[in-house]
Amino acid sequence: MIRYLFPLVALAGCTPTVATQEPSAPPEAGTLGEGLCKIEPLADLVGSPASSDLAAEALRRSGARAMRWIAPDSAVTMDFRPDRLNVDIDAGGKVTRFRCG
Repeated sequence: MIRYLFPLVALAGCTPTVATQEPSAPPEAGTLGEGLCKIEPLADLVGSPASSDLAAEALRRSGARAMRWIAPDSAVTMDFRPDRLNVDIDAGGKVTRFRCG
């Protein structure tokens, strides 16, 4: 019985600490700062073939600081970054949607 308790006692020291700081509020509508992504200016690029020129134009128009291509069945992290532009592409390499985060 004691040998089964030892791993539990050892793991008890591995519990994560809980942050006490309150999360910051998201930016108010209409107060987007520099580097925050906006997808409205990209509507006419949906359906375009993925390319480095499209990436540069999408970054310029959106105001995002980072971008990632997301192909079908790709695994991506679920972290939210307000300065990142996500570009979904289909199996043929055409843009199907833009998302911020």
